Amino acid sequence: MLQGNFFKGLGYLGEGFGLIRQPGLRLFVIVPLILNLLLFVVLVWAMAEGFALLIATVMAWLPDWQWLQALDWLFWLLYAVVILLMFAYGFVIMANLIGSPFYGFLSEQTEKFLTGQEVSEDGGWMQIFKDIPRALGREIHKIVYYLPRALLLFVIGLIPVVNLVAAVLWFAFNCWMMSLQYVDYPADNHRVSFGALRRRLAARRLSALGFGLPVALLAMVPVVNLFVVPAAVCGATAFWVREPDPTAIARR
Repeated sequence: MLQGNFFKGLGYLGEGFGLIRQPGLRLFVIVPLILNLLLFVVLVWAMAEGFALLIATVMAWLPDWQWLQALDWLFWLLYAVVILLMFAYGFVIMANLIGSPFYGFLSEQTEKFLTGQEVSEDGGWMQIFKDIPRALGREIHKIVYYLPRALLLFVIGLIPVVNLVAAVLWFAFNCWMMSLQYVDYPADNHRVSFGALRRRLAARRLSALGFGLPVALLAMVPVVNLFVVPAAVCGATAFWVREPDPTAIARR
């Protein structure tokens, strides 16, 4: 049975946008923001070129029936939705690979701001650099989790008729992945394994999907998505602090 509070989950991203404006947290937002801006420019150019080539290839595969060729606008629409969703999470993956050491520390400082308690005795810029290998390894772990499921959804999108629901499935999956992606930062700070994190979020699935929904939507908005990433880190940390862990309660 689904547990959690969907509407409460929706509010965490808004709280995250408020947190990134706090003086003690701004510095750890600015540096990855500059890196994300450069990444965004490169990805927009690459996706525009690739999308035009994809549509031309698909239309060349189809029979040369006039009525079918006249539906090229529908293919543009369907593939635009799928590509947009792929771009949204693809941007998030790349942005987090680049900024993961900063975001881990941002999450740590956010939790300290919210609770008044130190998460770790280590800190500062040297600790950020020391954490780079572990942070990158964690990001790769999430990519490994994402890719086979994304491939399955992509194949479903190629099946006639069934592909009509592919965009809906992609969006629901992206909402789930956005929650996993960002709540993983406070989880990692507490040395909680990725598997344990998945079980914890599954036990609060409604809250997790509520948090992931606005993140997934805003991740598709150019320029705005540059600010969504650090805000989502802070919002996910608030999620971690305020959402009880049913799996821990069950073990007591």
